[in-house]
Amino acid sequence: MSDPNELSPSTPEQPERPVPTLPPGATAPRRVGTLPPGFASGTKTPASAPGPADARPHPKPAKLAGLPEGPGAPAVLPPRPAMPPAGGDGGGSASAADRKAWATDQDVRWCPGCGDYAILAAVQRLMPELGIERENTVFVSGIGCSSRFPYYMNTYGFHSIHGRAPTLATGLKTMRPELDVWMITGDGDALSIGGNHFIHLLRRNVNLQVILFNNQIYGLTKGQYSPTSEPGKVTKSTPYGSLDHPFNPLSVALGADATFVARAMDRDPKHLTDVLRRAYQHEGTSLVEVYQNCNIFNDHAFEVYTEKATKPFSTVYVEHGKPLVYDQGRKGLRLDGLRLEPVDLTGSAFSADDCMVYDETNRELAHLTIRLFDAPEHLPRPFGVFYVEQRPTYDALVQQQLAEVQALRGPGDLRALLHAGETWTIGNN
Repeated sequence: MSDPNELSPSTPEQPERPVPTLPPGATAPRRVGTLPPGFASGTKTPASAPGPADARPHPKPAKLAGLPEGPGAPAVLPPRPAMPPAGGDGGGSASAADRKAWATDQDVRWCPGCGDYAILAAVQRLMPELGIERENTVFVSGIGCSSRFPYYMNTYGFHSIHGRAPTLATGLKTMRPELDVWMITGDGDALSIGGNHFIHLLRRNVNLQVILFNNQIYGLTKGQYSPTSEPGKVTKSTPYGSLDHPFNPLSVALGADATFVARAMDRDPKHLTDVLRRAYQHEGTSLVEVYQNCNIFNDHAFEVYTEKATKPFSTVYVEHGKPLVYDQGRKGLRLDGLRLEPVDLTGSAFSADDCMVYDETNRELAHLTIRLFDAPEHLPRPFGVFYVEQRPTYDALVQQQLAEVQALRGPGDLRALLHAGETWTIGNN
């Protein structure tokens, strides 16, 4: 990641924090969190000493989900002081609205032809469109090929340890709710060693975005089977074929009461960008599984869903309020009892009106659709946004509880707390 310029000295209560520099006159708005009732805006120390008024326009801040509106509504976080003039390592000419402004000077070190490149490009294209600021954006990753992602985004980042990205992302978003936090993970990192942390992130509904790169293999460690590898998969660790039943990541997410569940693929960048945009707009934990081809250790794993000759009849794109139709309108899915079945729309027996109209707020329908993952070969694999639910976010609830306790008991004194209650002195005897 590029070296950020430091801001002017901070107040005595807050240590100096380096922040990436925006070019002079940048106008990108940012998604700003709000604080709960009783948490005064002046209690959050700015990252630098007050300077000239920030000339950049700030839109009406986004609400933290689950908090009240109207009289007595949460106070708004104070705007950051104006950024100093660009220069030095910050560069002077690149615009924040330029995709290149979100890319670092680091060599991208993935294998040539890896699907990770397409996902990185999609994210870098999307960022300027979201109108967010690089110094308020953080990418957190675990371990795996995908987890090199933070090195290639010109933002703050944290390349953490195996399976623990959810813990770091949760802590960061909870205590710095004004930041935009993205978590990058893979099928092994999230669903094996990190499975426990992953499900608790989803059930808590922390307000951040998760991109799960699923290539159905351990690529970084050179080709062992993963929790999403298909039965019979022959790898270096399963020379006679895997006997494990694979995880369906989205079924795991729905089982953990996730509030936003979606799937896209690396070879469809337009759809991937649309899904990521929806994920960012959601208040809560947004999970986007991305089918990502590992052309070295698991090439062609998703070929049937990406190639022109097979994609039309092997994939179905779900859209809220639209019928489940695929194969260029020649086929559809209708509800037969508690299962979806394919129907031919080219004859007179069925039409698009007979097909299931998708409702992304219906959890039961989401379960049925996502389980097409286990469907016979004559049923398509679904892609799109499967489920959306509005529920209070964990970070907002924590901030609200802190405000309520402080209003009741005061700001607290750490020294007094350590010397309260039963204490004793350990002597030299």
